[in-house]
Amino acid sequence: MSENNSKGKICVIIGASQAGVTCAFALRSEGWEGEIILYDSDPMLPYYRPPLSKAILTKTENIEENTLKPLSLYETENISLRLGSKVDYINREKSSIELQDGHSQTYDKLVLAIGSRPIIPGIKGINEAKNIYTLRTAEDAGQISRALDSCVKKRVLIIGGGYVGLETAASLHKIGAKVTVLERESRVLARVTAPEMSQYFEDLHSENGVHIITNKNVISFEPQPDYTKIICDDGTLYNADIIIIGVGVFVNKELAENAALEVDNGIKVNEYTQTSDPDIYAVGDCTNHFNPHYKKHIRLESIQNANDQAKVCASSICGNPQAYNTLPWFWSDQFDVKLQMVGLYKGYNEIIVRHENGEKHKFSVWYFNGDTLLAVDAVNNTKAYVMGTKFIKGANKVNKRNLIDPSIDFKPANLLANNV
Repeated sequence: MSENNSKGKICVIIGASQAGVTCAFALRSEGWEGEIILYDSDPMLPYYRPPLSKAILTKTENIEENTLKPLSLYETENISLRLGSKVDYINREKSSIELQDGHSQTYDKLVLAIGSRPIIPGIKGINEAKNIYTLRTAEDAGQISRALDSCVKKRVLIIGGGYVGLETAASLHKIGAKVTVLERESRVLARVTAPEMSQYFEDLHSENGVHIITNKNVISFEPQPDYTKIICDDGTLYNADIIIIGVGVFVNKELAENAALEVDNGIKVNEYTQTSDPDIYAVGDCTNHFNPHYKKHIRLESIQNANDQAKVCASSICGNPQAYNTLPWFWSDQFDVKLQMVGLYKGYNEIIVRHENGEKHKFSVWYFNGDTLLAVDAVNNTKAYVMGTKFIKGANKVNKRNLIDPSIDFKPANLLANNV
């Protein structure tokens, strides 16, 4: 398995969501023979998070259908789950972690899969208002569903027009809520995509009955007997029975900072997911890593990054180091639209939008810096997503004239610039 026998050694993983669980099972696949102990403050059996804003919220599925692994597999692989356990401190000198309940646990290798948490803005009256939620855990989704069931008017106001806010808006509208989204910026998705995509999703939500209002900065909440009054800095007022905060996340970096690990927009890791301490690794949303393709340090919040880094981490711990070099990809489901994204769009100076036979809800947006393809956003168009992935990985030059022309058959041979 490795140059160092792992029998009798202990690997502790803090965080039992996608990255942590994937790492635990990958360690067994790589041949780790010692103990694996997985800690998480969430008491529930580890579950898949993307459905929280979709199938779980609409109750078309329950959380038990979305567990990452059945309990029996943890037992079969001899992975110890310590759920409902909060880790307070890492003692690097003693190679141990200290728990909130006073217990401690030693480790030979430690993996931080500690993710992020929702930002709670300092809005006046936020602590007094009722029915204010974030959406990060299964308990959050359950609370929102129960609150919606118990109110008559079902007026929901979502603060923040990012992907989670828009997915939540679409889901709640489907089950009868009257949804308004307030976005502080001049457009939704302003931090993650181009104006063309922002406009498309604003139109999509409007057509489906969700009210999106941009340039709205909420400054206070005023609780009323049966609802909450929301006040913006331009004096506009909104009334809501339920308020959902979706303005971004904080990286859970405190454990790393207090242990004097290197932190900069996340926990700094090398290409093998190793932190500044050779016995401590970090994976998933909490990490800042160097991306060889884009030649810069990035932090990603995605299932793909969590899974891929976790596998690299396991192989590194087991003495079979493999550098992390994966092209980022993401997705979002809203109403009947599936958006698939590959690459990182920032740094573009040209956009090409390709429509397919005039279909309004099937198109792709291609981001270029000069002749270099940076990223592709594909709406209901898996073919464009797959082709964009191939072209970005291969650093292929694209025939832009053919790309923008829907009359030209959409296949690689017609889009490669060197085939012109």
